[in-house]
Amino acid sequence: MAAIDPKKTIDAYRAKRGEFRVLDVPPLQYLMIDGSGDPNTAPAYAEAVSALFPLAYTLKFASRTELGIDTVVMPLEGLWHADDMESFTSRRDKSAWEWTLLLLVGDHVTRPMFADAVETVARKAEKKKEPLPALSRVRLETLAEGRCVQTLHVGPFDDEGPVLDEMHHRFIPENGLRMTGRHHEIYLSDVRRTDPAKLRTILRQPVAAAD
Repeated sequence: MAAIDPKKTIDAYRAKRGEFRVLDVPPLQYLMIDGSGDPNTAPAYAEAVSALFPLAYTLKFASRTELGIDTVVMPLEGLWHADDMESFTSRRDKSAWEWTLLLLVGDHVTRPMFADAVETVARKAEKKKEPLPALSRVRLETLAEGRCVQTLHVGPFDDEGPVLDEMHHRFIPENGLRMTGRHHEIYLSDVRRTDPAKLRTILRQPVAAAD
């Protein structure tokens, strides 16, 4: 059975470096968990990641066994917000960031399947004596972003500022749009194995027609 790769079938996972594209993102279902603080230093961030991936793999195996549906485990994503959005561009004040980490799962994943997966992961963690303090805060939810602008950033995360500044202050207003929902990032590269200069990140911003 060949695993389905949504990155190849969903248009919202397509972006080009140096190109801002307006697109309509369909409602998609995710594992979600909220937190705040610098992702490089906040314990809550590492705890959130440690809870998401075991759940995603458990759901992958359950879907394949029970439904005959096999999908790849998707890359980590994040919704980001701050009271002052300049903390993402000119100031890069990570301590002020609020975030929701995401992992895409298919619509075939039901709430009973999700509840069973949480129970399975919790049981395995307890058996291994490796607690997952964030596990109980993960939820299954659909995100409907609608009209968005996105581009591909290649390079270190800390170099995103100028790209976001151009998106926020040039492309969006010049195209008769305004920002609405939270800034969205999709981490296509494995940060553990990829040179920071080669990291590939989709940068997405929900928008609406300017008043």
